[in-house]
Amino acid sequence: MPNARILVADDDPAMVGTLSWILKEQGYDVVSTHDGNRVIPMMVERTPDLVLLDVLFGDSNGTDVLEHIKRDERWRDVPIVMMSGLSPEEAAVRTLGLGAADYVRKPFRVRELLARIQAQLRMREILKSAHEAVRETREALNRVQEQADQRRHLMDIMHDVTSELSTGEIYHLLARRVARALGLNQCSVVLTKLGGPPRVAAYAYETGISRDFVLDMDKYPELQTALDTGRPVLVENVMVSPLYRHVREMWARDGIRIATRSVIAIPFAMAAEEAGVFFLRRNVTEPPLTPADVEFADTVIRAAVSAVQRASVIESTIADNRRLEELAHTDPLTKTLNRRALGERLAAEMERVRRYSTTMSLLLIDLDHFKQVNDTHGHLAGDDVLCEVAGLLQRVVRAVDIVARYGGEEFIVVLPETGAQGAEAFAERLRELIEAQPFVASRAVPIRLTTSIGVSTFPGFGVDSVEELLTSADQALYRAKSEGRNRVRV
Repeated sequence: MPNARILVADDDPAMVGTLSWILKEQGYDVVSTHDGNRVIPMMVERTPDLVLLDVLFGDSNGTDVLEHIKRDERWRDVPIVMMSGLSPEEAAVRTLGLGAADYVRKPFRVRELLARIQAQLRMREILKSAHEAVRETREALNRVQEQADQRRHLMDIMHDVTSELSTGEIYHLLARRVARALGLNQCSVVLTKLGGPPRVAAYAYETGISRDFVLDMDKYPELQTALDTGRPVLVENVMVSPLYRHVREMWARDGIRIATRSVIAIPFAMAAEEAGVFFLRRNVTEPPLTPADVEFADTVIRAAVSAVQRASVIESTIADNRRLEELAHTDPLTKTLNRRALGERLAAEMERVRRYSTTMSLLLIDLDHFKQVNDTHGHLAGDDVLCEVAGLLQRVVRAVDIVARYGGEEFIVVLPETGAQGAEAFAERLRELIEAQPFVASRAVPIRLTTSIGVSTFPGFGVDSVEELLTSADQALYRAKSEGRNRVRV
């Protein structure tokens, strides 16, 4: 490779001269020395592309120099071609094992030497390209990792905002950040809904004010003006501004002394029927707010409000999804689990019983002669009774128990960690409570009910699935009804 820099080091000045002349004729940049102690300093001064190094020097050992070079990370890719009059076997053992790239025996043939130099220089270029590719790949991986970390942090922040913070807390966080960005001690977020009074939704660093404090807009003309015009309002000095004339008269009449010097009101819109104002103030001991402050604050607040709007959309979507999920699993009349959700919960409970070798029981509850309630009192009264029965069941069960409407006037109660004896006792208690309860008590004549209850337990004989557990309870319920109703059967 022409223009490559080659360092020639040999203890014979004649050899050094000959090699230097040959290599220069081939277009190489050659530096040379016949002093072995000069090799390392010359490499420090400028790293060569290849070194021709004598094995034996009069004042030093070439193998020691070779070891020194290979220990230094700076020169790990520089090929070292060793030269010696020693036999090839002896030289190979002494040099190649120490990291030499090649060995040339003296006296050498010029064409062979040039060919070996070219081969080593090509190999060095290949190594340099490979190392560069590795470096670029490593940098690309680092960039990808940084981007992934940033996305993860962003998702964590969004999760915190949408799942952990209320709307008021979000505004409070923004008020503090805006105040910090502008070097203010007083910054409030004022919200107003269509037809409602403005209130302080959040504030930063202020004392003597509470969240949801309702403002008297007669005392804050800049807020009203900002809301009316939709544009930022700057009052550099409240003591001379025409906007504050009637407010100053009010202060004088009431003997009020105000520490505020200047204010900025920046309006923003959040929804069709909701608007807000960022209210920034400085005291008389601080420099007045300026148009430059308005421009800067408006930019910061627009970005902040945009972030809140995006977070609000996500929060609203999550809330809607939760409501839809709840509706999909809830009986619309009694607000207990519906039949679909019951099947999912039963399957999960039975799997837990199998995993932990425990037990569970199921109560199938049927309200006796419920058709007479609808026929006598009407379906609306019947719906009220079903809601009251559901409320009674939910009040008396444990937190781990499951209450579901199975259909019509039938309910199911699932009792985890409960065997047949405990389930029967609890079912008997429910039967007594329902019999003693006057339903739709607002009516002139309360409605009285009795109930029949079938109990099944898992694990149990012939019960190995959700369907078999329900069938077993249904058979027990049938026995309770056939034996006269108002009783519990297992």
